[in-house]
Amino acid sequence: MRFLVSALFLSFTTSSAFAQAKVYISVDMEGIGGVVSGEQLGTSGFEYQRFREFMTEEVLAAIRGARSGGAMEILVSDSHGNGQNLLIEKLPDDVQVVRSWPRPLGMMEGIDETFDCALFIGYHASTSNPAGVRAHTFSSATLTDVRLNSVSVAEAGFNAAVAGHFGVPIAMISGDDAIVAEAKRYIGDLEGAVVKHALSFHSARTLTPRASQRLIEETARRAVERRASFRPFRLEGDVTLDVSFKNYRQAEMLAYLPIVERTDSHSIRFVGKDMVAVSKFVQFMDGYETGLTP
Repeated sequence: MRFLVSALFLSFTTSSAFAQAKVYISVDMEGIGGVVSGEQLGTSGFEYQRFREFMTEEVLAAIRGARSGGAMEILVSDSHGNGQNLLIEKLPDDVQVVRSWPRPLGMMEGIDETFDCALFIGYHASTSNPAGVRAHTFSSATLTDVRLNSVSVAEAGFNAAVAGHFGVPIAMISGDDAIVAEAKRYIGDLEGAVVKHALSFHSARTLTPRASQRLIEETARRAVERRASFRPFRLEGDVTLDVSFKNYRQAEMLAYLPIVERTDSHSIRFVGKDMVAVSKFVQFMDGYETGLTP
């Protein structure tokens, strides 16, 4: 009898851990191992081409780990800068990639109720966090704070709320120590891979690329195996978005829209019926220009 019970328990836990899962991976670049400045992040930086490769390798590590944990279908969102950073020819043939902008759900485009969990790779701390390498929320050049229902959030928090709208939990985040700690404070239980420790906005004590990749692979495997234990970060009912700008003019112009309230000289408020509406507003706010052409 003891043998039979043990066998049944082993069969149950094995089938639970390795049942087919659908996994969403959103990848940014500031939190990639070794990244510390614009020289790695922008197309004109002397290290950008090398760090595109390291970014791609960290995604590949997350894919390997997710598959070891039971993932059978994976969608990757290239979510840094122009959205065209990953060397897509290096990704497995059965993985699909979301690229470039605009997209209604931003860094989470393509997510829906069919996903079992999401992984955040290469993420960074929020603009309101005094610590963190390249800490910002959506735009380091223009924004000083982004709040959801009065709580300051990083991109990780905003994107977790988008995933939560669809009932999808965040299972893992990788980046520096600042964003891993920040994400755990407002998202809750999730696996974290600290690939560097922030020393300042432009410096860090970092793992090497291979060490970062090994850590991410193991963390992703553990996260996907544990996917049933995570809970979505869900905001119920209307969602209030507050945004503060470094300069006053953006707040002034956006307040011309009847759906926007100007709350002070540098800040605006938008109330959406859900996170999809809020995400669409943020994409409009961040991407609209009068000179846009096809």
